[in-house]
Parts: sequence; structure tokens; C-alpha cells
Amino acid sequence: MDNSVYNNPLITRYASRAMAENFSDDKRFRLWRKLWIALAESEMEMGLSITQEQVDELKAHADDINYELAEKYEREVRHDVMAHGKAYGAQAPKAMPIIHLGATSCFVNCNAEVIILDNALDLILEKLVNVMDKLRRFALKYKDQPTLGFTHLQPAQLTTVGKRATLWLQDLEMDYWNLMDLKGHVKLRGVKGTTGTQASFLELFNGDDEKVKELEKKVVSKMGYDKVYGVTGQTYPRKFDYNVLCVLSQIAQSAYKFSNDIRILQNMKEVEEPFEKSQIGSSAMAYKRNPMRCERIGSLARYVISLPTNSAITASTQWFERTLDDSANRRIVNAQAFLAVDAILNIYMNVAENMVVYDKVIEKHLKAELPFMATENIMMECVKAGGNRQELHERIRVLSMEAGRNVKVLGLDNNLIELIKGDPMFEAAKDKLDEILDARNFVGRAPKQTVEFIEAEIDPILQANAHLLGQKGDVRV
Repeated sequence: MDNSVYNNPLITRYASRAMAENFSDDKRFRLWRKLWIALAESEMEMGLSITQEQVDELKAHADDINYELAEKYEREVRHDVMAHGKAYGAQAPKAMPIIHLGATSCFVNCNAEVIILDNALDLILEKLVNVMDKLRRFALKYKDQPTLGFTHLQPAQLTTVGKRATLWLQDLEMDYWNLMDLKGHVKLRGVKGTTGTQASFLELFNGDDEKVKELEKKVVSKMGYDKVYGVTGQTYPRKFDYNVLCVLSQIAQSAYKFSNDIRILQNMKEVEEPFEKSQIGSSAMAYKRNPMRCERIGSLARYVISLPTNSAITASTQWFERTLDDSANRRIVNAQAFLAVDAILNIYMNVAENMVVYDKVIEKHLKAELPFMATENIMMECVKAGGNRQELHERIRVLSMEAGRNVKVLGLDNNLIELIKGDPMFEAAKDKLDEILDARNFVGRAPKQTVEFIEAEIDPILQANAHLLGQKGDVRV
């Protein structure tokens, strides 16, 4: 790495090698050559004056790209597609006359870009389902562990640690279906010519509409696709980029929510992200265990969430059949959105499979709040024994205020139960207080909801993607 110039941290610190390679120039230019081969071969099969020898020559040099010559040509002509076409022709001189026949630059540019984005979605899908698999295991493991629920970040009715994890899972499930819907609608630009009218190809086939349509089907099929945009300008619709960025933003939103929850739980010392033996939390405070993984998730997610607006502006400012003010922007935005989400999911996997739950701390927090939540049950037990509900309610209110003062003003433990035990008005419930105060009585259907949700909605997804499971999350630095 050259430390004398800026290096993109998404490459050097965060994203995986596989995602970086997917957006590499090498992949892009190999796809260009594959598209040129598909076009030439299809035109030959449709009867144009192209020989098998020419096609074979193109195939022989499909992967050995002569970069130095291509770069030399680009400095001369200031056009990357023409430069690479000339460089390809230098290697395949017999085929040179028919390379790019009838096509415009966007034949290779746009079709290759769609394929690159589609392949990137595949990489995201693989990591997404692996995160879901790890959260599923966590949710089932802790489905019965009572914990304080929070609304407005204030203690509320109890839930379970596992049930809370299903909320994170459900966010990812929604992202999964949005991603799958997007993948189900991926289309290539196809063979459309300069402004999308296919005029050049109609000329090549002497006005034969059917041959032009058949040519497009052949080329798209050779590239491994069966869907093509029915109409385009010079480019594929830039709204597709926006749709892609929206799906990535939604995944980032889900990860951000998870990371914030874990950061708060780590502050409460209930749940922690993994902390390695030699890891340093603070350069000054040696005792600290900072949630750096979840903070990094949040930091990267904030960036991704901001990107769909950029893509929306690009889509909305394309004039007529196209303008070129999208090109430099999209080179940056599309690739970096994927690199960032790839990094987010890498870290999410790492945290999800290595979270540490401190059940004793959770129980301590429950005991501090549960007496207040149990007062209704205590009252009802006394009413069943003949007590007056109104009088019991007033007495509980007075005792609760005293216990609350002990906690908030004096910094003491919550002694509401001791106060109730010592009050003769609650004599009927005294022997049942331990049973009443069992936290499992206050979690409702949380354990069953966890199992039912996973069996009905998560397991079918994981079963359908079983061949993708088994990845491990990592944190590069």
C-alpha cells in the first residue's frame, strides 16, 4: 500500500476482498470482452459476415487484457471503451473489424454494470442470511431468559433476551425479501444502439425487426440472463441504481438499530459485543471495554443511509436519452455503498455469533424494577382473600413512593417487597410473594413467540439458502 497518497478505507480497512474484486477494473473489462464476444458470436449466428475464426480469436484473448496498451490508447482518445476496443483488436487482428459492430459504448458499459451490481447483491445476500442464521441461534438460546423491556428507554414490561433478538431478525427478514424482490427484477440493457432505438442493428439486418429482437435475446442469454429492458435511452434506467441503494440503505438501517441496542446493553453491562484478550478499549483508561464493533457498524451505516438521496438526484437529472454527469458520481456511489454494507455485515456476523450475555446483571436489574411491576398481582391476591382493592391500591401507592425515594434520593436498593411484607394489610400475599415475583410470570408469550416466529418465517429462508450458510464474521482492523 502506498502510504504517501489517500487510500480508501473501505478497501484497506473494512470491506472483504471478494466485494473489492467484484468492483475491480479487471472484472469490468473482462465483462466488456465477454459482451463483445457474445455480440459477435450472436451476429455470426444471425447471418452477418463474421467468421468462426474471428470469434475464436476473440475468445482466445478474453482474459489476457493488455492494460498498458489500453491505457496508452485512452490517453490518446480520451474514451475508455474505444481504447479497450483498440487494445483488444491489437491482440485479435482478424477480429478487429467486427469488434463492437453496431454497438454504442453503453452496450458494454451498462450491461457490465448491471451484472456487477447483480453479483454484488449475491455477495450481500450470502452475508445477510448468515447474520440471520447467527441471530436465530442466539434468539433460541435465550428465548426463556427474562429481561427488562424498554419503551422510551424507560423500564417497561418484561420480555426475554431471545424475543428481543427476534426484533433484529425481523428487520433483516424484511431486508431479505426486499433484496429478493429486487433481484427478481434485474434486467440487462440489452442490444439497443446509441439512443435506444436499435437503428444501427436494424441497418445491419436490412430492416428485419425479428432478427434484431432475436439478436438481443441471444446476447442476453449468452450473458446468463433472460430479462431485458423493453425500452431504454442510451443507458439502463438510473432508477435501478436508486432501487439498489434503497435496499442497501434498509440493511444499513437494520444493522444500525441492532448496533445501538447492543451499545446501550453494553453500557448496562447486560450484553457485550466480543472483546479480544489483547484488545485495548482506551489509550488512557485501561479498564474500558468500548463497543468498537457496534460503533463501526453505526458509523458505516450512517454513510450508507445517506446515499440513496445522491442516487435519486442522479436519476432525476438525466436529460432525455442521457447525459454524462452521472458517470463519475456513479463510479463512486454504487461501489462504495456495496463495500460499506459488505463491511457492516462482516462485523454484524462477528458480533452476532460472539455476544456475551451476563444473566446475573440482568437478574439484578429485574429485581430492582420487578417489585413495581408485580404490585397489581400482589393486590389481586389480597383481594381474593377478602381485601378492599381501593384501600390496597392506596397503600401500595404510598409504599411505592417510599421505595422510589429510597432508590432515587438515597441511592438504596428497591425495598418495596420488604415494605409490603411488613405491612399487615398484605398478610394474605406474604407466603406467595416469591411465586408472584418469578420473572417468568411477566414475559407473556415471549418464549413461544420466539419459536413460532423463527419456525414460520426464518427457518424457511435459511433452508432455502442452506448452501450459503457457514460464514464467519471478521473485523479486519
